[in-house]
Amino acid sequence: MTSDRLAQIRHVVLDLDGTLYRGDRLFPSTLPFLAGLRSLGIGYTFLTNNTSRSKADYVAKLKRLGIDASEDQIYTPADSAIVYLRERLPDARAIAVLGTPSLCVQFEEAGFHVTWDSPQAVIVGFDMTLTYERLCRAAYWISRELPFIATHPDLVCPTDEPTVLVDCGSICACLAAATGRRPVVLGKPDPIILLDLCARHSVAPHEMAMVGDRLYTDMAMAHRAGVFAALVLTGEATAEQAAASEFAADLVVSDVGEFGRRLEEARRPR
Repeated sequence: MTSDRLAQIRHVVLDLDGTLYRGDRLFPSTLPFLAGLRSLGIGYTFLTNNTSRSKADYVAKLKRLGIDASEDQIYTPADSAIVYLRERLPDARAIAVLGTPSLCVQFEEAGFHVTWDSPQAVIVGFDMTLTYERLCRAAYWISRELPFIATHPDLVCPTDEPTVLVDCGSICACLAAATGRRPVVLGKPDPIILLDLCARHSVAPHEMAMVGDRLYTDMAMAHRAGVFAALVLTGEATAEQAAASEFAADLVVSDVGEFGRRLEEARRPR
């Protein structure tokens, strides 16, 4: 059954940190895996919940790691937030953004005015430049009943350094405790992301695979969208956690290299 489903895959959506690399260390299996996808004629999109960098930043980082990519191949929760604002809050042109300068530039380039003076909505991302002053300003505007939007729910960001990178979900938990309000949460695990990518690449959900290292974002999103869910054990989730999770993966592999081998095997004549 798993082989039959793998044989139908035409496009693979790939999480980045924890799946293809950790921090600034590329996993040994990554480049051969991507080459294997190309040889099989399988397309791929890079999907991250990390909004600390712009698409241009990701293209540059991937290039440093030896991966050729274009901005069209990269999807971030900033894309989801821009779509949400345009469709759900069309009158909100001035926004307060608790995020990195790169994230602010993305919203500015999309036509929004980023400001802390009389904003019409508050956007919270993975802010590695967070200051106490801006955190308090965000809490103030949220307490005034402005729309409160989180780009993604991740609590921590994977790293190979001896530290814990506090991510968007944890920052929002602080703001929720201070204001008594919870955000609208975008990014993974919202299935709209994968369904939009299916439409963009003209594939049906059963012809797409989501490959990632997190159960509550990557695997949950795959299940909700009806796409094949492949969990790699190079990031956050362990095999034990995967076995006990409500978001069970369709396939659990040691790394993307093993997933690539399973794809190749599924396409061999029987």
